[in-house]
Formats: sequence, structure tokens, C-alpha cells
Amino acid sequence: MLKAVIFDMDGVVIESEPLHHYAYHSMFKDVNVEVTDSLYESFTGKSTINVCKQVCDLFSLKETPEYLVSLKRNHFDYVFNNSTDFDLIEDVLDLIKDLHRNGVTLVLASSATMPSIERIFDKFDLNQYFIAKLSGADLKESKPHPEIFINAVKASGFKTEECMVIEDSTNGIEAAKGAGVFCIGFDSFHSKNQDYSKADLVIKKFDEINFDKIKSLL
Repeated sequence: MLKAVIFDMDGVVIESEPLHHYAYHSMFKDVNVEVTDSLYESFTGKSTINVCKQVCDLFSLKETPEYLVSLKRNHFDYVFNNSTDFDLIEDVLDLIKDLHRNGVTLVLASSATMPSIERIFDKFDLNQYFIAKLSGADLKESKPHPEIFINAVKASGFKTEECMVIEDSTNGIEAAKGAGVFCIGFDSFHSKNQDYSKADLVIKKFDEINFDKIKSLL
């Protein structure tokens, strides 16, 4: 029986990929590296610090990963504060409200930093629906490691088999399945070239699911 749903944030709750794309590629330009589309797509779902560590290693940069994080964060802050196209994913708020209304416990498990998570939750008034928010930036391991979802299950207060994850990335889906959690793959427009083969169910729009449709999947 479904008791808890664990949401990823970027690309699942908010349409943030265009903002991250701008911020990352501006940072890449700052440090004079050319990141291919395929390499960039492999970063999806990973925490910023781990992406920056990977970039530093791959391109033998003299700059520290922490410096790259600060550059990326500054670019993201700029576009976040000035973009008029930034919004929740279509129909996701209806799903969140439907699950909450039916007594399902909601947890957020995102690779974003906690300040970024808090800013999004404040902007869209989401705190009223979620009992816990977890940041991958606070953990030793990044997706596809299952640590964040193992912790999210614990935060929900329910058993693994009573929880469900909604993810949009290869790394996120692998992390969810590594934690032994049922996973819905959200094949969104902005999640390019992600592998959904390990997901238990794949959707393209959030109006395809609701509490009544998913409560008996577990």
C-alpha cells in the first residue's frame, strides 16, 4: 500500500533545467572548458559539487571544485532572479495536492543545495505539503548512489516497500532502484537522452497519474 512519495525537484517539481543549463554553460565558459552535450547530459541528477569535481578532474583545472560551484551559483542566482519563464512543472502541483489530500506523506530528495531548495519552496509555497526536504549536497555520495533515497525513506517513517520515487534522470532512477524503491520515471521535455528502462513506470505528463491510479502499484 502506498504510504509515501519521494519527489526529486529539478525537472520534476520545477522546470529548472533551462536555468541550470545557462548557469553551468556560463561557468564552463568562465573556466575555458568545452563540455559536449553528451557529457553535460551525464551530469543530470548529480549534485553541483560532484559535477564540478568531475569537470576539474576531466579538464585538469587549476581552479578548485568549490570555486566552480560559486561561479555556477552566481550565474544561477542571476537567471533565477531575472527569468520570467520559471515555473512549476505542468500539473505537478495538482498531483502534490491530490496525494497530500489522500494522506500520502511527501518527501523531497534533491541534489540541489538546501538554500536552493528553500528558495524554491518559499517561492511556490510548497512547505505545507512536505514533511521533509533532503539535499544531496549534504551527503557524502551523489546520485546514482542510493544514499539520498535510503535517507528519504527513513525520513518518511515508512518501509521501503511503502514508498515511491518520482525521478526524471538516469542517475536518479538508478539511485531509487539501488535503494529498493518503486520508481516512476518522468520523461520530460528537458531531460534529454535519459535512460528510463530501469523505472517501474514511465510517464510523460503528470496528469497521467493520481492517487487512485498509483495507490495499488506497490
